[in-house]
Amino acid sequence: MLRYLPVRRVHARQVLDSRGNPTVEVEVTVGEGVIGINGYTGRAMVPSGASTGKFEAVELRDGEKGNYGGLSVHRAVENVNTRLAEAILGENALNQRFIDHKIIETDGTDNKNSVGANAALGVSMAVARAAAAALRIPLYQYMGGCHTGRMPVPMMNILNGGRHADNTVDMQEFMIMPAGASNMEEAIRMCGEIYQCLKIILKQKKLSTAVGDEGGFAPDLEDSEKVLELIMEAVKKAGYEPGKDIYIAIDAAASELYDKDRNAYVFPGESLMKGKEILRDSEQMIEYYERLLDQFPIVSIEDGLEEDDWEGWKKLTKYLGARVQLVGDDLFVTNVRRLSCGIALGTANAVLIKVNQIGTLSEALDAVEMAQRAGYRAVISHRSGETEDDFLADLAVATGAGQIKTGAPCRSERNAKYNELLRIEERLGEEAKYRNPFPQKGTGVREW
Repeated sequence: MLRYLPVRRVHARQVLDSRGNPTVEVEVTVGEGVIGINGYTGRAMVPSGASTGKFEAVELRDGEKGNYGGLSVHRAVENVNTRLAEAILGENALNQRFIDHKIIETDGTDNKNSVGANAALGVSMAVARAAAAALRIPLYQYMGGCHTGRMPVPMMNILNGGRHADNTVDMQEFMIMPAGASNMEEAIRMCGEIYQCLKIILKQKKLSTAVGDEGGFAPDLEDSEKVLELIMEAVKKAGYEPGKDIYIAIDAAASELYDKDRNAYVFPGESLMKGKEILRDSEQMIEYYERLLDQFPIVSIEDGLEEDDWEGWKKLTKYLGARVQLVGDDLFVTNVRRLSCGIALGTANAVLIKVNQIGTLSEALDAVEMAQRAGYRAVISHRSGETEDDFLADLAVATGAGQIKTGAPCRSERNAKYNELLRIEERLGEEAKYRNPFPQKGTGVREW
């Protein structure tokens, strides 16, 4: 067994993400002997978000207007090829935490604004993938250990709004969760069928079937109720029962709706469609969510309030936390310090894990562990600007999080993750466990 696996080469380049914007790709080669003969290379591509929390680690961009409109990442690439390479060359790739510590130490800031979170994450993920290749074990097993086997229930985004689409839908994501499926293959099939049925319904109603950043359809609709009614219609048309086979998850992305000067959440799309300005304060937002919960089989609400409203989040959790999963994304930004504050204050009951929000694999895993120890659920998540890298599929299985959010069954950067989950399930065979994260009360069945 290998006890020491030296990092032999670190190299980064600029590539494109799913929005056609530049991002960082890193290759790390580990092993003894001649590189390329006795070495093992891991490659990783870094995603990028459009709806970003202000407390996220800093994604380093060049800011040169004549180069991809200022979005090029040559500085981040250079930081990988110089500063980070110098920090980890010769170090043991099998010690992921130490490698990540060296990355954090080299950056020297609280939010990775020196080397860039995109540079840091690319190196961190590539090291993990190279180490797994050298040990000749699957990446999910390398990260999660020999007991790994829980498959995640997908949160499939089938209708986009907010920052992810050019339409009148204000809330950012409306997702279906095939929690009633028996395995991953069936889960993906169910979602694919519902997605296609929704497309047919939209065409029949003369509504747009163009898709947003995450592959969900992006028609102009009056409000969230109309969105959810359409989704319910598609679920039933596909032959499934809402609240038994299929559940609903919402990403409100409330920070994007919040107007600090007016201390209110502004719904511009709904205002346009109804011909009057729609504003809601924190109390009205909670009442709004409660009304939606009464009408539809919603099991998860992400970013229900804005990222600085800790008091509002406490009220939201107090009133609705026993009924629905309340996921902190912008609230926690995969940061253990903010998550620990949230746990202490009793805000939310789940955390969204986005590895590029924090910048290293170890820090993301720490956030998952903290959440699970506190009884909070964890949801492994993509970004709106994604790549064909399927790392998230392995991470979701490795952590046993039980939930993954990675877009519609449309667009290859999304399907890459679903296809990898199918491969993992096949490899695990009978050891693969697909469980409903929201078991019905009174059934005697507990979440596993």
